[in-house]
Amino acid sequence: MTDKFKDECGVVAIHGHAEAAKLAYLGLHALQHRGQESAGIVSSDEQRLHTHKAMGLVADIFTEDVLSRLPGRLAIGHTRYSTSGDSSVLNAQPIMVDCNKGMIALAHNGNLVNANLIRHRLEQQGSIFQTTSDTEVVVHLIAQSKEQTLPEAIADALRRIEGAFSLVLMTRDRVFAVRDPRGFRPLAMGRISVPATEQEAGRKDAIVFASESCAFDLIGATYEREVKPGEMVVVGPEGIYSRYYAPKGEQSNCIFEHVYFSRPDSIVFGRPVVESREALGRQLAKESPVEADIVVPVPDSGVTAAMGYSAESGVPFRFGLIRNHYVGRTFIEPEQSVRDFGVKLKLNPVRSLLEGKRVILIDDSIVRGTTSRKIVRMVRNAGARAVHMRISCPPTISPCFYGVDTPSKKQLIAANKSVEEIRQYIGADSLAYLSLEGMKQACGEGEAPTYCTACYTGKYPTQWVDVEEIQPAIVQQP
Repeated sequence: MTDKFKDECGVVAIHGHAEAAKLAYLGLHALQHRGQESAGIVSSDEQRLHTHKAMGLVADIFTEDVLSRLPGRLAIGHTRYSTSGDSSVLNAQPIMVDCNKGMIALAHNGNLVNANLIRHRLEQQGSIFQTTSDTEVVVHLIAQSKEQTLPEAIADALRRIEGAFSLVLMTRDRVFAVRDPRGFRPLAMGRISVPATEQEAGRKDAIVFASESCAFDLIGATYEREVKPGEMVVVGPEGIYSRYYAPKGEQSNCIFEHVYFSRPDSIVFGRPVVESREALGRQLAKESPVEADIVVPVPDSGVTAAMGYSAESGVPFRFGLIRNHYVGRTFIEPEQSVRDFGVKLKLNPVRSLLEGKRVILIDDSIVRGTTSRKIVRMVRNAGARAVHMRISCPPTISPCFYGVDTPSKKQLIAANKSVEEIRQYIGADSLAYLSLEGMKQACGEGEAPTYCTACYTGKYPTQWVDVEEIQPAIVQQP
């Protein structure tokens, strides 16, 4: 029904709060857009770890009764859309093990490009895997490390894996937060301050981590900084300390976090997402102006860019498409088949705004083109005189290996058709994409490259791996 890249995963960690599991639950709720397939929380009462994982949405999984069975002042949580591994509760995270390094729980956002290689080697050595998720490879590497302390064993394991990973780990009394040396995926650190009177009684601030800072707003935490690429932050009874387990590599922050994935109210890679989205729209207006009456976003992801386009071009912004936010995962289609039913279920045109108008439609991407085609048709049928499609990123020509569920190259429309051919396919009067340089500039890239743009260029920052090896998305035919 939606022709979008699937948001990868979201992680959260809480240390030193009496209601750690509840805060983890609220943090995951704020990160629900990053994965709607399964969710899990592991808490610690400093004696043992308690876990609950299930398929479904965060609010449905974690009832008051479930949360009451997750005691302790430490917790980590994960919400998942599978990028590697099958869709089943077995692959839900956090993964929890009791090994020679003690009880460990781990949650991972990203994708390891050498996971299959390592897994095959470990299985030949006698390791038994419980899941098909690449995250379990990290757990095995930690358990098998010859290093004596857990921080050293974690560092040793992380130096053996390649790809994208923002990890939160938890033991009985410590929380670890780690980013890969290239910094593909975001991971923010925040603090919940205790009142001065409680500080005098020996209470310490609670330290929190999350994939996006929007999770902090809901739990009353203050954003402090990003966990740096190659950094491991450890929070324990002795306080907070940080170390670098690997030298910082060439920076490869995922630019699609700013284009689409992250919520506009988040700070990601140290930059407010809303600033990037609006700048993307403004730059698009400079590069691809067109005579029109109204600018209409494809909600919700196209809204901020459309506001920027409208502000720069002077063409009025209008909500000409209304999104139904209450679409369930399954729905019953009438026996008399309705054309474009899936899109109509989610979006509805405002005929009084669109009729007789020249419309600029703003969206963040075109993946396969099937949904864009239906939306253009819907706007035309509502009486629009012309439909001009504008996309706030360059054409997507390559799949992602770093934690985004993308189709293979042969299923990406821009990898196989020219811009003019795509325009003809979707039925727009004109079609224009933002340039690569324009996108980088809008997202605040300076003289040194900091973003991974492999999905637009086909140039991968790590050793290339065939897309079939990381189980690409199964494509639904239009």
